[in-house]
Amino acid sequence: MTKTPDRKLAKGCYEHIGGQLGKLLLEKFLKEDWLTKDDADDKHFYITEKGTLEFTKLGIDLSSIKS
Repeated sequence: MTKTPDRKLAKGCYEHIGGQLGKLLLEKFLKEDWLTKDDADDKHFYITEKGTLEFTKLGIDLSSIKS
């Protein structure tokens, strides 16, 4: 595929979305209360009840995520 000025880079890092797109998604999910942390210093995020509902509406199967 040819690179054009109107295309935006969605950087992959191992098996997740990294780069600016990953950062923007994380910020939006936190703002919309789809994800949360138990503590600001915690490195782990947790899917909220609202997040479970909204991700499911998007067709994302969360059953493969380990607790």
